[in-house]
Amino acid sequence: MTFSITKDFHFSASHVLLGLPEGHQCGRLHGHNYVLRIALAGESLMSQGFLFDYGDLAPIKAMVDDVLDHRHLNDWMDANPTAENLAYAVARVAPTILSLPEGVEVAVGVSETPKTWAWWTP
Repeated sequence: MTFSITKDFHFSASHVLLGLPEGHQCGRLHGHNYVLRIALAGESLMSQGFLFDYGDLAPIKAMVDDVLDHRHLNDWMDANPTAENLAYAVARVAPTILSLPEGVEVAVGVSETPKTWAWWTP
């Protein structure tokens, strides 16, 4: 049996996607009101009955507020700032700023619009 939890973080940011055909709307400077969803999964719970304490996700909130919110994503990311690459970049950072219990894995979803999601999962 696998347990999982998720928490959403909201931020606004701009980006320009590179390498698109002339006239593609995403090739122009534009912004989104993003939803970043952190999903944690594991097979065992801590003694308190948590997979992970939601309050211990505060470093993700701080990173979102300090690094992503009201920023230009092209300045932060080495890769083209697509939703897929943003999900991957956050998923790579998350284990370095969270004290995850043994066996807990991180997946990250990014929504640029209410109808779209991109995910990175281990």
